[in-house]
Amino acid sequence: MSIKTTKSRKIFVGCNYFFLTLLALLCIFPFIHLLALSFSSDEFTSAGLVSLWPKGFTIDAYSILISKPEFFRSFGISVLRTIVGTLFGLIIIILTAYPLSKSNKVLRGRTAIVWVFAFTMFFGGGLAAQYVLYQSLGLIDNFLVFILPGACDVWFVLMLMNFFRGIPKEIEEAAILDGCNQFQILFRIFVPISLPSIVTIILFTATGHWNSWFDGVLFMNDPSQYPLQSYLYVMLESSDPAKLAGQSGTLTPEQIEALKNIGGKNIQAAQIFLGMLPITLVYPFVQRFFIKGITIGSVKG
Repeated sequence: MSIKTTKSRKIFVGCNYFFLTLLALLCIFPFIHLLALSFSSDEFTSAGLVSLWPKGFTIDAYSILISKPEFFRSFGISVLRTIVGTLFGLIIIILTAYPLSKSNKVLRGRTAIVWVFAFTMFFGGGLAAQYVLYQSLGLIDNFLVFILPGACDVWFVLMLMNFFRGIPKEIEEAAILDGCNQFQILFRIFVPISLPSIVTIILFTATGHWNSWFDGVLFMNDPSQYPLQSYLYVMLESSDPAKLAGQSGTLTPEQIEALKNIGGKNIQAAQIFLGMLPITLVYPFVQRFFIKGITIGSVKG
């Protein structure tokens, strides 16, 4: 069946494409500008002459950053943290959201438990109390400080709980009649149905772990245990080439000489770009789950 396209419709569609394209370019331009800054020499960046194309092309900022073994060690810590933290957090969130999705008849005191969880979203003991608690638990200078405290994200628990509650009860009743226990119902039925929601949680949890820097600086006294973002933050604070030259005993004479051609803006841009690149490359492969739904069309009756 063909739909007749009027002139006004064509104008409307053309305007939509124009404004959406303009919006996309406005989102992309800052990243292009950042990349251009990281590949430009200091004489052009300091004068504000770099826009969307590198001037005085150089890769000295990147070579200096990745020449330090601390960079690769912190990168590995961030990768490990993101993988372990995301998987562990996802399991905790699923196992918490599933029982809370039941009625008060099935789980006694469910409403009170939900309110306790919601209370923690708005109130906390403060940073000092948090540090003392972690210290008493032996989490200071411990890799688990990146994993355990934020494993049960209440926002994601409530989101997944509401998703579970929207699944027809007839599906669960049919599974019980077939002899399934609660774990089988959860992992064979509820989790596959909720895959788009779960993948959303995975993406945001992984992004949160990857981008987190404050906990590393605060709870790790040994800089060698910093994740990538904490390491880049410390480097960002000392991105003055003079400071880097004085502090970097691991730099070669050629790299120290290269510091004369780059400035703080070059190094900062390179650090920011390196920090956001991995999670940016992963995102397109996960995005398809946001628009793909899973539907079960049969209920045993």
